[in-house]
Order: sequence, then structure tokens, then C-alpha cells
Amino acid sequence: MPTEMSTPAAKPGSGFKPYIPASAHLPEMTARALIMGVLLGMVFGASSLYLVLKVGLTVSASIPVAVIAITLFRLGNKLGAKDATILENSITQTAGSAGESLAFGLGVTMPAILILGFDLEISRVMLVGCLGGLLGILLMIPMRRTMIVEKHDELKYPEGTACAEVLKAAATDSSREAAGEKNNPNAADDASKRAAIIFGGFGIGLLYKIANVALKGWKDTPEVVFGAPLKGGSLGAEVSPELLGVGYIIGPRIAAVMAAGGVMSYLLLIPMIKFFGDALSVPLAPGTKLISEMSSHDVRGAYILYIGAGAVAAGGLISLMRAMPTIWRSLSAGLSGLGKGAAAATAPLRTDQDIPMKWVVIGALAIIAVITFATPLHMNFLGALLILVFGFLFATVSSRLTGEIGSSSNPISGMTVATLLFTCLIFLIMGWTGGQYYVTALSVGAIVCIASSNAGTTSQDLKTGYIVGSTPRLQQYAILAGALSSALILGPILLKLNDSGTVYVPAAQVAPALQTDASKLTDTAQLQGPQADTDKGTYKVWHKNDNVGGPAGKYFVDNAGKAVYLVDPGINGAYNKRPDGTEVKKYDAPKAVLMSYIIKGILDRQLPWTLVLFGVMIALVLEMAGIPSLAFAVGVYLPLSSSAPLFVGGMIRWAVDRRNNKLEHNKHLSEEEKQAAGDRSSGVLLSSGYIAGGALAGIVIAFTAGILTDFDKKIGDWATANNPFFDGVNANALSMIPYALIIIALYWVAREKKTS
Repeated sequence: MPTEMSTPAAKPGSGFKPYIPASAHLPEMTARALIMGVLLGMVFGASSLYLVLKVGLTVSASIPVAVIAITLFRLGNKLGAKDATILENSITQTAGSAGESLAFGLGVTMPAILILGFDLEISRVMLVGCLGGLLGILLMIPMRRTMIVEKHDELKYPEGTACAEVLKAAATDSSREAAGEKNNPNAADDASKRAAIIFGGFGIGLLYKIANVALKGWKDTPEVVFGAPLKGGSLGAEVSPELLGVGYIIGPRIAAVMAAGGVMSYLLLIPMIKFFGDALSVPLAPGTKLISEMSSHDVRGAYILYIGAGAVAAGGLISLMRAMPTIWRSLSAGLSGLGKGAAAATAPLRTDQDIPMKWVVIGALAIIAVITFATPLHMNFLGALLILVFGFLFATVSSRLTGEIGSSSNPISGMTVATLLFTCLIFLIMGWTGGQYYVTALSVGAIVCIASSNAGTTSQDLKTGYIVGSTPRLQQYAILAGALSSALILGPILLKLNDSGTVYVPAAQVAPALQTDASKLTDTAQLQGPQADTDKGTYKVWHKNDNVGGPAGKYFVDNAGKAVYLVDPGINGAYNKRPDGTEVKKYDAPKAVLMSYIIKGILDRQLPWTLVLFGVMIALVLEMAGIPSLAFAVGVYLPLSSSAPLFVGGMIRWAVDRRNNKLEHNKHLSEEEKQAAGDRSSGVLLSSGYIAGGALAGIVIAFTAGILTDFDKKIGDWATANNPFFDGVNANALSMIPYALIIIALYWVAREKKTS
């Protein structure tokens, strides 16, 4: 069977040298580096949690944290403090990256608790965050040599590579001296040129994304929807600098395969569903409205997501089976040293030191034990075992996918869907149905989701460290500290966001005669938020699971059992006005809605297994044809607007490499040397800047959307009425003009000059 990438895998010690050699010993895991990383991780985690609740997406935090850390340490140096080394900056970005991945996992899964009719308990949310975050890191540690070292040339880890280039470009004199550049007369000029390209790209990416999205300068996702004969089909692209940069770094092969999956979804599957379904006079499950009334995005949400989830699950299993020999070698090498004394083994190089395997095993077993016996998780031994199995499976898949296509396009939610599919199917076979098992299944999915997300983030960080010459063991300690700290604050923030949007709807408005047996209710609660000022009473809590006499949901009832309030949550609630008429901002949590549908669909025997199996068959057919199924499956699952810009970046890389390889001074190089030269090129540096600038702009965008809401609305209203680049018949075409400018800039900078 062919491998998933055409580039040969690097062997350990195949000639790669980190920026800071293993023999150098610079300050690394200092108190200031770790504390700054932890604090920045909390900030980025909070903003990412807001984003995932609003739109189901987050922004990779590693590069923005690195840029901010470099800036703050330089500012401190001007005020008299010692400047930070490149290894200290690496530790800071490692610790700070955990918050974003935890926020994504929590925001994708935990709100489904509310949709399923249960409460967001602080103990449950914090346990899921802590246990999932720590487990993902521990599961990644044994795979470091396989994914990061052995496959260095194969798995690019675009954000990790970009982050390393940012750190190298900002290296201080002491770091450059440790890197052996002191006696190189051109070292300072080379470093200055690299820095100019990266930070030039950073400035372009930052200003472009802010002008595009925050200031509504032009349409951010131009799209064309087709009529017959491809009715329902569409082509769209997110014209963002960061996805363009990711596509350039991962190269044309994987970018094209991913885009092909998106083309299959949007130009084949969706038009086919519209063609065969338009004549139906009743909705086709799992859709809830007529196919003839559905847009292409509605069809994707109702049907294609299930097909994509099945394809991702099958492709992930196949990818894991392929990787098992190398993973097993790594595990065996680590486990073989468990019983040996310190003197029995040769001390590894500083850059090859991991947390000892015995502590990894003990830590993972301790986490599984806590999961098994933690009351808020409603867990049992089988659930804990499923977490271990699926956690290892999808941590591996996440790490590999992150290496191939980057964190921004890593379909963690697809892996979570696959986990819930398998978990709920097993529960159904066991006869475990009903409310309690909803929580158990969601706890399994949530912990695996966070573990997978954090495994991918950890992989990116370790790739960065591998390139710059960090000590893996210290990076692993740093991200463990960052994950634990972020998990402790994200739970309370999630609950506060929900409480701020909760509306207590008088039962007289929705179910005037609703009543229950109050003697069977044990939990009590009071109103929270602004409405608490008007009612200080204590009520019994009733979780109503049917629609008889009134809508299902959580009710406050009096001692006689009469319903007083319907508690409409801030996350995925239906009522956006309080009884006094004040407006309330709700959080849609789109991914959490999907998770709740999966759980109820299977345990209530209503899941569209046919669609899931269609996805499995797509993956199997591709593998039989010798095409890597996992990257293609990701393209099926993700919107075409996400994979199309990756394809554009990959095609620019193809054109640049094709031109550069024909130059006289490159003709004698082997294919491996040409690939390595392309990976070190100015194009990769500028792409790294694009990624960094676009990612950091995401924080500005989150701020304007979440805090400056009036400003954001006014800008949007003005742009809709007056800006033809943003809205109107020509907006799609006009928005390609600024995008074409950054494409041309990337191609121009990436071209090598002819040597005389």
C-alpha cells in the first residue's frame, strides 16, 4: 500500500540539526517563562471559548503567544530586565498553547449537556477539562519520536514550523551565539533578512485579516451557488492569509487531496441529494425540513456531516493501523527502560529527553482511575476503557493530521462525532439507554475530544521545540502546567457565559397549567443574574423530558409542584428577551448541537447509520485505489471554503518549487535536497508570517465581536449599505482583489534569484 505522503520519511539522525545544538545549555524553563505562558494561555483560552460558543471555531494560539512573549520580553529588556533566550520563548508558547485546545474541546461538547436537559455542573466541566487535557499530553509523549523525529521530513506541522521560524527570526545575540552563528560574518544579515520576511508577512496577515473581518473591508468567504444541472452545488473560499500560508507549507499533494474531498461534497454529494430529494413532499431524516427548501449549507448540516464523520473515523482507523509498527517501536523503546537503573542506560542527548515512561504510564493509569470513580461524570469501567482506547486512537490521528494539514484544519469535532458514534453504539448493544447514559456517553466524547485536541497542540509545540532545539521533557512539563491552569478557569467562565444569557421565562407564557409531583424533586435553586433582583425565592428543580403539557426543559416549580419558570439557558437557548423586555445575547454552540443529536439519535435508535456507512465506504474505496483516505475524508467533512485556500497555497508552492528547481544552482540537487530547500525557502518564512498575523488577528476579531458589539454592528450595517466589496452583486469578485495581492506577494517573495 502507498504511504500517505510522497516524501520519504526522515530517519532519526538523518542529518537534521536543531537551531540550538544539544550541547548548548541556555536558560529554558525559568519561572518568568512558565508564568507568562500560563497567564497567556488563560487569556487565549477565555477568548477561544467565546469564539467556539459563537461560531464553533477557534484560532491556534501557539504563534500569537510566541509573538506576544517575544514582544513583552523585549519590552522588559528595555526596562532593565535580562532578555529571554529562544528556549525561554519556546517554553512560554508551549505553556500558552494549551488554553485554546482545551477551550475548543469544552465548547464543542459540554453545552450539549444543556441541550440534553441536564445542568452545567462546575465539578463536571472542570474534571472533563483537567482529565482530558492531561491525558492528551501524556498519550502524545510516547509518540514524539515517531511523529516528530522519525517523520520530520514527512509531517510538516505547519503552525509548529511557522512558530519555530518566528522564534528563530527573533533570536537574541546570546541565542545566535549558542547556535554557532557568532563566527559567521553573514549570520546577522541572514537573521535580519529572515526576520524582515517573517514580520513583514506578520504585518500583512494582521492588517489584512483585521481589515477583512473586523472592519468588514471585503467579503471574507466569497461563494458562488450553482443552478441546474448542479443545483445546490457551490464553490467558496475563505480568503484568509493564515489558510493560504498553511497550504503553502503543507505543499500541493495533501492540499489537493483535501480540496478534492471538499469538491466531492459540494459539487457531487450535495447536488445529488438535491436532485433526488427535491421532489419529496416530506422531510427526509435526519433533516427537519423539505430538501427543496434547503440551501447547500442546510444539506451539509443535515446529511454531509454524517458522511464526513464516517469517512474520518474509517480513515483514522486505517491511518492508525499503518502507524502502529512505528508507534509500537517507540512504546517498546520507552517501556524497555522502565526497570533499568540510571547507570544501565546511556544518557540521552538534551534534545531527546522525554518525561520518563514510568511516570507517563502511572499518570495515564491515575487519570483513568479518577475518570472511573468521579461521580459527576456518571462513569463506569467500560466508559473509562473506551476513553483510553479512543483517546489513544484519536490522539494518534490528531497528531498525524496536525502534521499533515495543521491545527486550523484538524477535524477534532469529526473525531468526537466518531467517538460518540462508537460509544453510543456499544451502550445500545449493552442496553444502556436513558438520561444517565446520555451524560456518560458525553463525558467519554468530551474527554476524548479534549485529549485529541491537546495531542495535536502538543505535537505542534514539540515540532517547534525540535526545530529550535528545546528540551522535550521541559516542554512537556510546561504544557501540563498550562493545561491544568487553563482547565481550572475555563469551567467557571463557561458557566458565567451561560448564566449571563439565561432567561427565566414565566411558565404562564409557555405552559400555564403545567404541574408535577414536587415530593419527588430533591434539588433546589434560585434565579441567577439580572432577574434574581426581582425574585429571591428558592424553587425545586424539575427536568422535564417530554413535550406533554409544555416544552421539554428545566423548570423551577413551587412546593405544590406548579411550574413557575422555564429556565432557558444562555447557550443554545430559544428566548432572547427577559420578561422586562431587555435583549439577551445567546450562544449558539453549533458543534454541541451536533453532539447532542448524535447521542440522542443512537440511544433513542434514530441515528442515520446509512449516511455514516456511506462515509466509511468512501474511505475504503479511496484506500483500494491507493489514495490517502484520511486527508480526503477531512475535506469531505470540512466546508469547501476551508480546504479551497489550502489548495491555492499548495498550488503556489508547486509553481514556486517547479521554477526554483529549474535554476542552474539547484539542478544537481536530489529530490530530497530540493524538498529540504523548499522547506527553508523565503516562501515558508512569509507563509509563517501570514499564519502568525492571521492568527493574532483572530484575537482582535473576538474582542470586537464580543466586547465592542455596538461598534461591530455599526461597522457591519455601514458595510452592508455602502461597501460594494463587502455586500452586493459584485462583492464575490471584488473580494478576490485583495486576496490576489497577498497571493502575488507570496509567489514573488518565494522565487529564488538567478545566480550568475
